[in-house]
Amino acid sequence: MRKSGFVLLLTLFTANFCNAQFYKSVLPSPEFSNALEKIVLDFRVNFSTIQGNSLVSAGETETYESTVKLPGASECIIYKYHSKADTTASWQGLMYKGDDYKEAARVYENVFRLVKKSQVRWIDKSMVGFEGNLEKPTEDLKFAVSTLNFQLEDKRYKNFQADVEMVSNYSGWEVHLNLQTKHPDDNDGG
Repeated sequence: MRKSGFVLLLTLFTANFCNAQFYKSVLPSPEFSNALEKIVLDFRVNFSTIQGNSLVSAGETETYESTVKLPGASECIIYKYHSKADTTASWQGLMYKGDDYKEAARVYENVFRLVKKSQVRWIDKSMVGFEGNLEKPTEDLKFAVSTLNFQLEDKRYKNFQADVEMVSNYSGWEVHLNLQTKHPDDNDGG
């Protein structure tokens, strides 16, 4: 009896440990989820409570540092628009910058996965997330974007989405996470 109890206890411990390791490998870290939640919730006020120091302003756009940064991002910026057509704001995190295509593709797919798996605790304590499909990058296209739509019935978030983009430029590859409103008539992709 004692031996079977030990085996049962050992089996339960192993199963619990393996489940914890499995979930740890597929779920985003609490730091990532918490930072994403703060950014998404602050969209309601055009990112004003996470707005840091002013950066370069050009034309109808002002840029600011974001006081909330996603783990792994080298810079996080808030763009505020002041045109007659657009008075919204967007948030962008630079998740990778370098010349290694394979590493850029790995980061791109990982950021997509992290955003899709993250849950945002809404004001009413319900959990809300993003839905979308991954567009696989290819080295010869020089650009890939995967869009995740925020699944919330709130008119302020009607067209709110997360765009994970991977672009090739003169200095190599960059991966960005953009949190913004996209209007149906936006056909320039930005």
